[in-house]
Parts: sequence; C-alpha cells; structure tokens
Amino acid sequence: MSTKLLTVNNTVFKCLKTLVNSRPRGLSTGAASLGSVSLKGRSCLTLKDFSSDEIKRLLWVSADLKHRIKHEKQYLPLLQGKSIAMIFEKRSTRTRMSTETGFALLGGHPCFLTSQDIHLGVNESSTDTARVLSGLCDIVLARVYSHSTLVELDKEASIPIINGLSDLYHPIQILADFLTLQEHYGSLSGLTVSWIGDGNNVLHSFMMTAAKLGVHLKIATPKGYEPEQSVIQEAQRLSREHGTQLVLTSDPMEAAHGSNVLVTDTWVSMGQEEEKKKRLKDFQGYQITMKTGSVTKPDWTFLHCLPRKMEEVDDEVFYSSRSLVFPEAENRKWTIMGLMVSLLTDHSPQIPKLKF
Repeated sequence: MSTKLLTVNNTVFKCLKTLVNSRPRGLSTGAASLGSVSLKGRSCLTLKDFSSDEIKRLLWVSADLKHRIKHEKQYLPLLQGKSIAMIFEKRSTRTRMSTETGFALLGGHPCFLTSQDIHLGVNESSTDTARVLSGLCDIVLARVYSHSTLVELDKEASIPIINGLSDLYHPIQILADFLTLQEHYGSLSGLTVSWIGDGNNVLHSFMMTAAKLGVHLKIATPKGYEPEQSVIQEAQRLSREHGTQLVLTSDPMEAAHGSNVLVTDTWVSMGQEEEKKKRLKDFQGYQITMKTGSVTKPDWTFLHCLPRKMEEVDDEVFYSSRSLVFPEAENRKWTIMGLMVSLLTDHSPQIPKLKF
C-alpha cells in the first residue's frame, strides 16, 4: 500500500510541476501588474521561457533585496530552513560566490558539489541524480557543459532547476547586466546595446531578453562565429513582437554606432583552449577601445561578464568611468538572490516598482 501511495504522490507532483512550467512561452501577463506575477515553483533554464513582466518582476525583487539588505541593513531570512545543491562541472568565481553567499545571507544552506563530489551522468544518471536531489534539497543550480544536462535534470526533478551556465545560455548573467543598466540609466526601454565578440551563450541570453525589455540589440561577430541560427530566428521574432531593432553584422564599428552600451566577453571559452590561436587571429579588430566608443552615444558605458583578457578590451576602457564591470559583478549576487527567492517563495518587494 505504501509503495502504491508513494508512486501516486510522485506522479501527482510531476503533473503539478508540468502544469506550472507549461504556461505559454514568452507571453506577457498583459494588464496584470508586476505585483501579481508569481514564479514560485518554476525553473530557469533560459530567459526564453520568461515573459517581459516576469523578467521585470525578477529585476524588481533583486533591487528590493539589494536595497533592504545592503543599504537598510535589514536581515531577511527568506530562505531559512531551505538548502540548495550547487553542481559545478565548470569552475567559477562569480557564480559560486554570488550563489553560495547569497543563499546563506537569506538564511539557507548551500551545498557545493564538483565533479569529484557527484556522479552526474557518469556513475549515476542525470535522471537518478535529479530524483535523489529532489528529496534532499529545495532547489538546484547547475553549471554544466551541455544544456541537455539541464533539460534532463529539469524533466526528472520535482524542485526548481537554475541554469548556472551552459553551452547554450547564461541567464543569470543577463539578469545582472540589465539590473546594472537599469540602475545606471534609470530605465531600460529605448537603450541600444551593442555586442562585439563571439556568438556565445551570454549573447544568446541577451538575444532572448533584450526585446522583452524594449532594448535594441546590435551584434558584431566574425564570420563563422555567429549566434546559433535557432536563437537568431527567435530573437528576430521577439524583435518584431516588441518593436525593437535587431542588427547582425561582422563590422564592430557598425554595431557600435549610436549605441548606449558596448558589451563583450571572452573570445576563448572553457573547453575551446585548443582553438585559441585560431580564434585570436579571427577576432583581430574586435578589441573594444576608446576608438570604438567614439561612434557611440555620449552616455555610453561598457559591460563584461569577466574574467577579462586584454585582447577583448583595453585598460583605458576597462578601468575608465564608463566601465560598469564591477557593479555588474556585484549584481550577480543580488540577481541570483532575487531569482532564488522568486522561485522558492511568494516574496513581495517593498520598494516602489522599477522604471523600465
């Protein structure tokens, strides 16, 4: 009898999770205010799955936590009694520190797991790992090589899964980027962001998010290093839907022209070390300098998700007053906290709604 009941309960739980996660992708909540948006129980594998209002809600919650904890010195144990499994196939400074310290600051218990600590997909299948962790903790953040690993974890888990980085997307980085820009400019709608570099996972996440926030996106990548075609097609659809501009070119100066924000990232990601010599040659002319900034708008700023190499951006830009890279890095903490709180609780922000 107990075995049958357990099976039924697990089946019901999976069905409920499927219903929560099967809301129409990318649709706005329409006339509903941001205050009525709920993300509790959801996973976050890609911001492609989140509507404009849902992303704005995440940024609002993040700003609320930052203001109340950092500036007002409040203690908010919103995650007391909860635990997070942090699976890291790839090393990281910002993702680990922001998640581990952020979860603890909110009263929860983080558990860090490397490939030496867990048998993900090797001695134990991702399916079994997802089911085991569902009974041991409340949420999982996984930083993995293959996005398919996240998809499998989410399919089999009965708790929320957060993408800490995959080969396809890096959603938690983009939340930090847009919170940083909202803080600096006061709003987001109408800004133009120019990406100059590799068509990688960070760019993919920009492409799934910018239009939903009314942000124009101009992209310059060397030939052969363009974003995934499926991502381009979805970004074009989002641009049409939200009335924003999307430009793809191989000319960095064309992409930078008239922009508010210049963004780049590493040219050689983890796992691409053997391609380094060829990549450095192919990316010649893509370094961001003050010359790049000379064709932008007067209020231009610079973002980089770090770690940074000299060939990507020179010191004059990187350490200038136009560079927002260190506030951007700090905001990784407040936005992952905002995301975790939103997926695990019904927390309502106390500060006024942000202007978007």
